[in-house]
Amino acid sequence: MKPVDLRSDTVTQPTPGMRAAMAAAPLGDDVFGDDPSVNALQEQVAGLLGFEAALFVPTGTQGNLCGILSHCQRGDEYIVGQMQHAYRWEGGGAAVFGSVQPQPLEHEPDGSLALAAIEAAIKPDDPHFARTRLLALENTLGGKLLPFDYLQRATALARSKGLATHLDGARLFNASVAQAAHVGSDPRTEARRIAGLFDSVSVCFSKGLGAPVGSALCGSKDLVARARRIRKMAGGAMRQSGVLAAAAAYALEQQVDRLADDHALARRLADGLQGIEGLQVEPPQTNILFVDLVGPARERSAELLPYLQRQGVLATGLYRLRFVTHLDVDAAGVDRAIAAIRSFFHA
Repeated sequence: MKPVDLRSDTVTQPTPGMRAAMAAAPLGDDVFGDDPSVNALQEQVAGLLGFEAALFVPTGTQGNLCGILSHCQRGDEYIVGQMQHAYRWEGGGAAVFGSVQPQPLEHEPDGSLALAAIEAAIKPDDPHFARTRLLALENTLGGKLLPFDYLQRATALARSKGLATHLDGARLFNASVAQAAHVGSDPRTEARRIAGLFDSVSVCFSKGLGAPVGSALCGSKDLVARARRIRKMAGGAMRQSGVLAAAAAYALEQQVDRLADDHALARRLADGLQGIEGLQVEPPQTNILFVDLVGPARERSAELLPYLQRQGVLATGLYRLRFVTHLDVDAAGVDRAIAAIRSFFHA
């Protein structure tokens, strides 16, 4: 039986429709700028999010790197959260490759960075300090939707202090689907509203949207021109990449609205794990569920994931478990996961 893979939404396989779009994609050489499928995708995502231009890149990590280094020079710094991907899980790329210093801040319980902390972290114009140039935020952060009014206030603060703003929108469309449900709008409108608060946005196609590879960095024409040069130096310029861009374009057209199904499945999983002694279940806002092991359950944490794997359920973590729902998980798979976890705890 096929495993229920809840490790990440990066494990998805292309749907038959996506594979057909990839096979039919017209191709050129993107380094020369003449791959029609890449050019079409870049126009599509820039237009959707309200930017002048976009750059197709292999990964979200490279999208963030190109974005940060397009805003900042050697000796500059960017303000970022301790748990943001661009700071914690991207190998220190901005510092290693760009000599750009991160200034990490602690997160509030809702995932935001306190406005007072942001303001206090901005350095004065003094040769003793790195030059603060950029505020970088992430939405969603660990599956949490950053409130829109908070994003408005944080980006307004940054602008008032002369800072540029960058959004790691790896799961921007999960955020927009959740926000649309709250305000009675549609996901594409909300994605554009969120993105419109920032000078640049990196959006990933290979997570919840289900494409096999790729992200896009969106911004002004000037910023994207700088980012294209950085992408080249970082080894990320591709040739006949239209076969990948076609998958991303298909995902934008066909697989945004269905993210609501993933969010519902995460809630189903959370509900199914309620009441198990030793498990603290954090109510999910989108497609990522965290479960903390406490008390006697914590003492058995090293045994849990191997047990689940033998039952055909894959997850990550140790004392804090992470489950991610996506297009290759259905209600039956979630129920299998619930049953396996309950059987381990004899709940």
